[in-house]
Amino acid sequence: MIPAGAARPSRDATERSPDMEQLLNDIIEFLLPKNDLFLYIFLFLSAMVENLFPPVPGDTVTAFGAFLVGTGRLSYLLVYAATTVGSVVGFMVLVLAGRVINREFFIKRDYSFFSAKSIMDAERWFSKYGLFVVLANRFMPGIRSVISLVAGISRLNLAWVFFLATLSASVWNLIWIHAGFMLGNNWEVVRENAGRLIRQYNIAAGIVIALLIALALVYRLRASRRRGDAAGRAGENSGE
Repeated sequence: MIPAGAARPSRDATERSPDMEQLLNDIIEFLLPKNDLFLYIFLFLSAMVENLFPPVPGDTVTAFGAFLVGTGRLSYLLVYAATTVGSVVGFMVLVLAGRVINREFFIKRDYSFFSAKSIMDAERWFSKYGLFVVLANRFMPGIRSVISLVAGISRLNLAWVFFLATLSASVWNLIWIHAGFMLGNNWEVVRENAGRLIRQYNIAAGIVIALLIALALVYRLRASRRRGDAAGRAGENSGE
């Protein structure tokens, strides 16, 4: 789900490299015979690195963790915790980077995954929607990293950013893990169908988010009118 009027993320940011997918498959094959602890660590790291390096298909790895839950290999709660904590840590690392490194550094270098245009787009979203953008970040594939970076550049309240990022990651990962778990213990079925289920949910979530934004705008408009009316009455009373 991408805010109306926003530029679409680049092809590189939204599509996963086949080489990256193969690398992750190789890592999974290597880790499967190992102690479960290594699998939890891998799930944590993949969720964290996905935020720092968008081509990493962290959601696919999360779905794989759900598959291992379905087979009885891993704990549902521990997979959920590992992926959620990893997502939040990765998000907050970029938030802190944005606070420490000035805006011009990224604008001048115009990096592939932190392009000047995407940063300026995110700044407009924050100007229009505020912290709500952080809450919606997990449902905006391809531009999550830019959102976290700009949240830091904008020096938003860290406590609120952390809380909303945690809430967003918690909901997103719960959906992925539960979808993978419910699809059974066939990894090919999980990999092929989890994405479809998430896309359908993403559309529904986008509609709900759009409605919430509309309600928030209506509320702000009415509050502004009430303040204007109150100021007008105060002016009339002082004139008397």
